[in-house]
Amino acid sequence: MTAIAVAAGREARRTALILAASQAIIGSAAPIAISMGALAGQYLLGPDKSLATAPITGFNIGVALGALPAAAIIRSMGQRGGFMTGTIVTALGGLVATSALFHGSFWLFAFGLLVIGIGGAFVQQFRFAAADNAPPAFKARAISFVLAGGIVTAILGPQIVIFTRESFAPVMFAGSFASILPLAAVGAIILSFLRLPAKAAGTVEIADGDARPLAEIVTKPRFVAALFCAVGSYALMSFVMTGAPLAMVGCGLSEDDATLGISWHVMAMFAPSFFTGSLIHRFGAERIVATGLVLLIGCATVALSGLALWQFWTSLILLGLGWNFGFIGATAMVAASYRPSEKGKVQGFHDFVLFGAVACASLMSGMVYNAWGWEMLNWMVFPVTVLCFVALGALKLTGLRKADA
Repeated sequence: MTAIAVAAGREARRTALILAASQAIIGSAAPIAISMGALAGQYLLGPDKSLATAPITGFNIGVALGALPAAAIIRSMGQRGGFMTGTIVTALGGLVATSALFHGSFWLFAFGLLVIGIGGAFVQQFRFAAADNAPPAFKARAISFVLAGGIVTAILGPQIVIFTRESFAPVMFAGSFASILPLAAVGAIILSFLRLPAKAAGTVEIADGDARPLAEIVTKPRFVAALFCAVGSYALMSFVMTGAPLAMVGCGLSEDDATLGISWHVMAMFAPSFFTGSLIHRFGAERIVATGLVLLIGCATVALSGLALWQFWTSLILLGLGWNFGFIGATAMVAASYRPSEKGKVQGFHDFVLFGAVACASLMSGMVYNAWGWEMLNWMVFPVTVLCFVALGALKLTGLRKADA
């Protein structure tokens, strides 16, 4: 191994570590929004609670709407400047949500979570930044390394909720959303240590040939299967997780039980990231995605078995593990489907479609829960996972045909 390769590997690890640290801090805004969004929505609504999950839908719509602008801003300002811009957007969203709670405005609160989601779109680019600045052999590990920062998020976000939920009593939940402002400030400080090349500084990327049209890239079988599995695993996770706090509180469990359930869930989402990249490198992304789908089926099976606290928490843990394997595996498949010159438009398109679907899933979660209950949320897992298995099988058959040709 040459000295240049060693230096590149060392720099890739440093970059991944900084992005993971920032993910741990600024990423905590997401579990705050998700664990408290529906409950705060219930608090702000009148007798009809059917739109209680709309603020979480606003968050997910924000991530979807922010995907393409975030990619463009990062491409224009460079990754460090672009990511730091994202922290400002997140802080603004926290400020709007806090103000909405003080004014008792449900729709302003939903808009505040939408702005937080737009800031989250920048955080979603962390994993691609880590992969793009890593040697080929380290790409999957770099993605996992960044997402491992979510372990801190799993602890920090819910603990902030528990200790700040009543800070501004009698205005419930305002303290939790106000805490997003200092989180954004700390995240920006961490990101200032990045040494990623800034596009605005005149750095020219090396492309593997001319950039292909977006339509050509996104219709390739590997990209289609990867996007399908990413959407399936992430949308199912959002669909079940969004309804879980409502179901737990509805069954007589406490809000702290619901918050800790989300904490266990988020920890399960990110804890395997220390070794998911190695597993992808050893067994291939498709097998890891399939394993994630099996875990999602296990989640639904446990959830349908009863309404005890341990069943809620176990199903949420399996949901997190299934998301980790399914989503990281699918992300690795996407990262291998484009050339360096194509990354901005492909990543932006991918996240726009992904989080658009996730937004729809979170909105449907509240409606399905109010109409048919917790059980129906979990029955929906089975047909979606079957479709994802079909997509993986079709990709496998396409590969076999090409090998025989």
